[in-house]
Amino acid sequence: MPPVPRLAPEGLAFVDIETTGGPAQRESITEIAIVQVDEDGVREWSSLVRPESRIPDYIRRLTGIDDAMVADAPRFAEIADEVYDRLDGRLFVAHNARFDHGHLRAAFRRAGLDIRPQVLCTVKLSRRLFPDHRRHGLDQLIERHGLQVAERHRALGDARALWQFWERLYERFPAGRIEEAVRELVGHPSLPPHLDPEMLAGLPDAPGVYLFYGERFHEDAASLPLYVGKSTRLRSRVLSHFAADHQSDRELSLSQQVRRVEWIETAGEIGALLKEAELVKRLQPTHNRQLRRNRELCAWRLAPDMLGDVRLELVHAADLDFGRDDALYGFFRSRREAINRLRALAREHALCPPLLGLDKHQPGSRCFDFQLGRCRGACHGGEAPAAHALRLAEALQGLRVEHWPWAGAIGLREGPVVHVVEGWRYLGCAADEAALAELLAHGRPAFDLDIYRILLKAVKRLPLVALADAA
Repeated sequence: MPPVPRLAPEGLAFVDIETTGGPAQRESITEIAIVQVDEDGVREWSSLVRPESRIPDYIRRLTGIDDAMVADAPRFAEIADEVYDRLDGRLFVAHNARFDHGHLRAAFRRAGLDIRPQVLCTVKLSRRLFPDHRRHGLDQLIERHGLQVAERHRALGDARALWQFWERLYERFPAGRIEEAVRELVGHPSLPPHLDPEMLAGLPDAPGVYLFYGERFHEDAASLPLYVGKSTRLRSRVLSHFAADHQSDRELSLSQQVRRVEWIETAGEIGALLKEAELVKRLQPTHNRQLRRNRELCAWRLAPDMLGDVRLELVHAADLDFGRDDALYGFFRSRREAINRLRALAREHALCPPLLGLDKHQPGSRCFDFQLGRCRGACHGGEAPAAHALRLAEALQGLRVEHWPWAGAIGLREGPVVHVVEGWRYLGCAADEAALAELLAHGRPAFDLDIYRILLKAVKRLPLVALADAA
């Protein structure tokens, strides 16, 4: 097997996508395939993807992918984490790479993820290594190099063709020549003129968070960063901000404003996620749009009233105790969002808005939604209260909040540290018993939705550590 280039220590990812022909700004991907190559060998993965619009006839004839094939396929957001993990840290290799990379970057952004791999275009690589040939489309490469392609214009078939092309190159050229060409095409990030290269000399390629400061940076606590980010590979992630192919004016503006970079190493990915969330909320960087504070966070609580019926009440997250509240549904960033979501559920499940507290009406009278055929009559006795309550509980299941299942605080082991969590609130991390005891002695912070979501994943990934004896 050909060697992996030194600039791609994590390996290669040969990528191909099929689309509806629509722009990257819309959900137009219909299929994605990745052939991963590294020291452990070759692994293939592919998946159909359900786009937001119908597949045009000319695309169907070209690819063989039709609306029926993708009807039950996942949306990109449903497989985004898996695709991210298969690409992260690898050299992204594609034919006309700007197309594939652009569509995937846009799809990742819609899913709330950001990936910035080093990108190699095999069209440009072919031109560099075979300058005597005029045409370098994939069909020409297949014919010129005798590549075996079972399914042309299907993602996995084309991704396999790129991997074969890579193998043919090492049969034709010495490894050093190919490495040189790849390095020239991938290039190296150029730092902004006002950023001292020595400042980044110590950047580790390890998990952590980084902070970008502008020209108003001072050596005091009052200085606020322009941006806070996180990565499992700090060095490569920070340098990627200064690549030449900025995807937006905002990215270009940020790279031009940076005058100083600081970083904090963490024990792993979970520690980086938690530290990023904490810093963004505390420092409020101007270029961070997510992970901001939200003081209106609320949830619906389902509880029986004095007559035995069920009722909904809107409760604020700051007042919740997850050790006791186990009938919560949400969360919502505002009261308006909570009410709008409940109204949507009422329409979808034919629930009675007055009984949900959404509308006012005279007891025993028919509500407006019943007159429109959108309520089954619980408002005036046409449906038994128990039946309505059961359908309400079923409608809310998709919003159910995980209650805290432990009696007290727990620890989650990540490398040399333990993350201390209680009631889905993050107390901090400790590397020894003294630091652990200090964390447990302090009060719990306010509930935070972003921290909650990070911890939901963390309790499934990290080993649980009992803290009963450490207090």
